[in-house]
Amino acid sequence: MTLSLPMPAQPLQIGTRGSPLALAQAHETRARLMAAFDLPEDAFAIRVIKVTGDAVQDRPLKEIGGKGLFTREIEEALLAGEIDIAVHSMKDMPVEQPAGLILDTYLPREDVRDAFISFGQGGLAELAQGATVGTSSLRRRAQLLNRRPDLTIVEFRGNVQTRLRKLTEGVAQATFLAMAGLNRLNMTDVPRTPVSTDEMLPAVAQGAIGIERRTDDSRTAEMLAAIHHGPTGQRLAAERAFLAALDGSCETPIGGLAELDGGTLRLRGEILRTDGSQVLTDDATAPIEDGPSLGREMARKLLEQASPGFF
Repeated sequence: MTLSLPMPAQPLQIGTRGSPLALAQAHETRARLMAAFDLPEDAFAIRVIKVTGDAVQDRPLKEIGGKGLFTREIEEALLAGEIDIAVHSMKDMPVEQPAGLILDTYLPREDVRDAFISFGQGGLAELAQGATVGTSSLRRRAQLLNRRPDLTIVEFRGNVQTRLRKLTEGVAQATFLAMAGLNRLNMTDVPRTPVSTDEMLPAVAQGAIGIERRTDDSRTAEMLAAIHHGPTGQRLAAERAFLAALDGSCETPIGGLAELDGGTLRLRGEILRTDGSQVLTDDATAPIEDGPSLGREMARKLLEQASPGFF
C-alpha cells in the first residue's frame, strides 16, 4: 500500500509549546520529515498550544501539578484529532502516556550536560560563599546543596530568555540550563560552562526530543519510523525504566544517564534528598537489549538503600 503523504492542502499538524526552544524542536522535526519524504515546508503546519506549565511562572512546578503541566493540553489536542503529532522535550515527559497515545519516536540526542550560566563567574567552585543561584529544578537544587550547602537557591522559572534576563537584573549570580537547549537555539553568545556528567548527573532523557502520536494512526507511525533514531531510543528505554520504577516526578530529585559502547549500555543513576543532605548513586552495565531491566533493577537497589521518608 502506498503511503499517503501530507500536502499543502492537507498538511500534517505538528503540536508544540510556544517557547523559542519548543518551536526550534518542532522546526527540527518538520525539517527531518521534509528531508525524509522530499516534501515542501507547507506540507506541515506547526500549531502552538498553550500549556499550564508555561502560563504559571511564579510557583514551583510541584505546587501546581508536576510534569504533566507541560503536556496535558497538547495531548488533549492530539487525542481530539486537532493535531497529528506532538513534539516534546523528553525530560518534561511523564513516564506513562494517556490511553490512545504512544511515544516511540526520538530524534538524535543533543549534548546531555547541564550548563553553568553566569555573567561574572566561570564555574560553580568560583561562586562566593552564600551566593544566590536560580533554578526551578529540584534535581539541580538538591545537587547544588549537596556540593555547596552554603548557596542560597531561589526559584527560577521561565524560558531561556526569561532566565537570562533575571541574571542581568541581579536576581541571582548564576543559573543552570541544558546545553541541548542552548545549542538548538544557537545561543553562542550566552556565557556558559558545560558541567561534566561526573560532577552533575543530568535529568533523565535530557537533550532528547520525543514525538508522540495516536496509537491507531498507522500513516503517521510509518512516517515517524523514517526519522526515528534507534540509539537514542535504546538509551531512553533504560533511563525511563529507571525513572518509572522510582515513581519519578517533579517532586523527586533524580538524575540518570545511559550511554552506549558497542553492544553494551552503561547506566548511572542518582537519587537525592530534596535538601541535598544525602545522595545515593549506582553505576552498572548490561547488554543494550537489557537496558530497561537494568534501569528497574538499579531503581530497586537505590530504593532499598534509601531510608524512610528519603524523598
